Amino acid sequence: MTTTPTTAAPSSVSPERVSEPSAADLASGKAITLLQRVIMPRPGDPLKVRSLYVDEARAARVKSPTRGEAVVAPGNEASFATYFNAFPASYWRRWTVLRNVVLGLEVSGPGRVDIYRSKADGSVIHVTGATTDGDRRTLEFELDLTPFEDGGWYWFDLTADDGALTMHRAHWSAPQAPAEDARLSIGICTFNRPTDCVAALGALAGDPVVLDQIDRVIVADQGSKKVRDDGGFPDVEKELGERLLLVEQPNLGGSGGFSRTMYEMLRSTDATHHILLDDDVQLEPDSIARAFAFARFAKRPMLVGGQMLILQDRSVLHTMGEVVARDKFFWRTAPNTEYAHDFAKKSLRKSPDLHRRIDVDYTGWWMCLVPRAAVEQLGLALPLFIKWDDAEYGLRAGEHGFPTATLPGVAVWHLSWSDKDDTAGWQAYFHTRNRLVAAALHTPHKRGGRLLLDTFKFDLKRLIMLQYATAALHQRAYDDFLAGPDRLFPLLPTALPTALEHQGDYPDGQVVDSSSDLPLPSMGAIKAERFMKPPTTPLTIGRTLGAALVHNLRRPKPEAAERPQMNISSQDAQWFLLSRLDSATVGLPDGRGVTFRRREPDTFWRMLRHSLRVHAQLFREFPRLKEQYRSHMHDLTAPESWEKAFTADGGTAGR
Repeated sequence: MTTTPTTAAPSSVSPERVSEPSAADLASGKAITLLQRVIMPRPGDPLKVRSLYVDEARAARVKSPTRGEAVVAPGNEASFATYFNAFPASYWRRWTVLRNVVLGLEVSGPGRVDIYRSKADGSVIHVTGATTDGDRRTLEFELDLTPFEDGGWYWFDLTADDGALTMHRAHWSAPQAPAEDARLSIGICTFNRPTDCVAALGALAGDPVVLDQIDRVIVADQGSKKVRDDGGFPDVEKELGERLLLVEQPNLGGSGGFSRTMYEMLRSTDATHHILLDDDVQLEPDSIARAFAFARFAKRPMLVGGQMLILQDRSVLHTMGEVVARDKFFWRTAPNTEYAHDFAKKSLRKSPDLHRRIDVDYTGWWMCLVPRAAVEQLGLALPLFIKWDDAEYGLRAGEHGFPTATLPGVAVWHLSWSDKDDTAGWQAYFHTRNRLVAAALHTPHKRGGRLLLDTFKFDLKRLIMLQYATAALHQRAYDDFLAGPDRLFPLLPTALPTALEHQGDYPDGQVVDSSSDLPLPSMGAIKAERFMKPPTTPLTIGRTLGAALVHNLRRPKPEAAERPQMNISSQDAQWFLLSRLDSATVGLPDGRGVTFRRREPDTFWRMLRHSLRVHAQLFREFPRLKEQYRSHMHDLTAPESWEKAFTADGGTAGR
């Protein structure tokens, strides 16, 4: 450990920006390359959001004249054992060449700086510290990364004595430079969210540290509401200057938009790393710099993902990372992760489950850094429109020696999945077809393991829940998967319009503004409450399922077609409840309406028979389909193949 006191003149920084350590700062003592700035909340951020930046449990509110400064009141203590300001040492230990990290602080006022680390089980160890007096000085601590193979963080606390203690700026840095020069490009895919996209561009342009690291920002605009027509676009266009490349093309979904940005990165830049960024995110700009720094020090080229914070509840970490369960080929949270952790309720220091390093198969494309070497070797995304494109790319990368890490402290705020059910409605088509395509390419099992049993169970569940429109979209997905890989590119521009066109073929696909637009339900709340008791044992589950099948042998009550038997909220719409009913209104997850579901026995049995037949066909033909899809992988992902899709129907080369 090294501490080096120096004096420096005060800096003037906009409250919306975080100061960068100067070249002199990084050259002095041990620090050479900036890895992660210590950042404070934005002015006006509520207490919940502040918990991501500073733990004020043992302090009066810490004042922040700028986003890089913190003033601790006399006699108080503030901890930076927080999501955005602690240093995720175990990830740097596991994936990078670094064996030491330098914490640098510029402070003034009387007090102490104390450095702590955690172990994989969350236990805390005091490492070192230093006292401060009234003079402005720089402290540097060189810290060992060796003890972090399985997990753990570094952080620091500030304690003020009889006067205020001010941290003017702080940063985590590397005591060495990366082995090679690196250049960064950003790719944003957007569809009819011009204001959100311009806001993301403004966040990139408004941070001098981040902007200085970006060589090119590529926007793939696929909507009818153009980014270039947004009122804020001229300003960000001016700020980004020649860095900005805006391309317009038909709506080819997320896979087509992100593939376009990767294609343009290969064609028109010499960037060594490319970050895919969703358009509807709120961005903490330093996340961009952190992901880029991590990739520059990685032992080998790798994908670096940002974690997801909930935009509607901004102190909540929605997902840390995900894997694909190979037995039934479905995504799930990675082992040893905590789902929906609220830092406003439980700080990092008090959350043992957040200290263990996790390993993932892929990262969502709300924020994902991909090295150029991976794109050159792997190609672009599969032409899947939406769903499974990011998961499949991560699996493909791993099979070719490019690992993935989702790095704590690198994150975006994004709408959570809890406010939507994208396994129902038109998106069910893409979920089902693309899951089968990804499985054909990557499953280790001859016939997909438990995959086909699982998809059949999904069909049966949707039919029991009176979701005939969703079941019909599943059937369309099976047919298009069976048609083979040659159908993927031709379907790319038409799959969404077709799914939307047929979503309303059945009552469950038609949205009603409110249940108040329909007659009052015929069943009372007491009976509804009795129906809500879930079966929990194999016997009761089997009995309930058998009763549902028998129920579909009977004709529905005639009055149920016009008058729902129940009004059911989205969270209560369970199979064991709906299987007992002839009709019900079911709320949408976003609360913006209801669907009036009505039982149709003829439709139920026709679709169930079709599902049995097509699953028997899938079981017979899966080995052949695996071979066929795998032999077409290059053609499906090659930039030359995608180029034809980009320029069809009026796509532009860019500006």
